[in-house]
Amino acid sequence: MRIVVSGTHAIGKSTLVGDFSMAHREFTVLPDPFELIDAAYDEPDASTYLAQLRLSADRLLELSPGDDVIAERGPLDFLAYLIALDDLGRIHLDEDVLTRATALTAEAMTAVDLLVLLPISVDDGIRAPEDEDPELRLAMNEALLELADDVELRVGTPAAEAMGSRSERLSLLEQQTATLEVPHAATARHDHSQRDSP
Repeated sequence: MRIVVSGTHAIGKSTLVGDFSMAHREFTVLPDPFELIDAAYDEPDASTYLAQLRLSADRLLELSPGDDVIAERGPLDFLAYLIALDDLGRIHLDEDVLTRATALTAEAMTAVDLLVLLPISVDDGIRAPEDEDPELRLAMNEALLELADDVELRVGTPAAEAMGSRSERLSLLEQQTATLEVPHAATARHDHSQRDSP
C-alpha cells in the first residue's frame, strides 16, 4: 500500500508518519522532499517548490503496486504551495508551468492508494508559531483542500481527512489502511522520458 500524508506546514505530518511507521515496521518512510532538496533555503521560492513537486512525483511513480510506503507530502502539497503563493501575490505562476505541474501531479496520483489530509482544525491542539508564516500556512491549507476535492486531479485515489488529537489521527489512518482494498489496476510502468517537467 502506498500512502501519502498531505498538509500545510506545522500541522503534524511528521508525527503521524512517525507514529504509523513505529506500529508498521513493514512500511518504508519517504521523508519530506524539503529535506532532500539542496536549494531548501529558509525562504524557498517557486523553483524550490517545483523541484520538490518533481521529486515527490518521481519517487511515487518509481514504486511498484506491492510496495508498502508512507510518504510525508506528495506533489499535491507543492502544487498547493505554488497556487497559494500566486494567490498571495508573492509569485506570478505562469499558466504553462501550472498546466504541466498539474498534469504531473495527476500522473503521480495514479501511484497512490490512500491520500491522508491533515487540515487546519481548532480541535487538533496545534498552534503554529509566527515564524511559520501563518498567512502562507492558511493559504496553502485552503488550496490543498480545494485541489483534493478535484476528482479528476486525484484520479480516483481514496482520500480521508485526519483531524483531532494525535491518537485520533493515528486511529483514523489505522482504520483506513485496515479497510481499504488496495487497487492493483495501476500496474503500468510510467515512461518518464515521455513526460515534460514542470
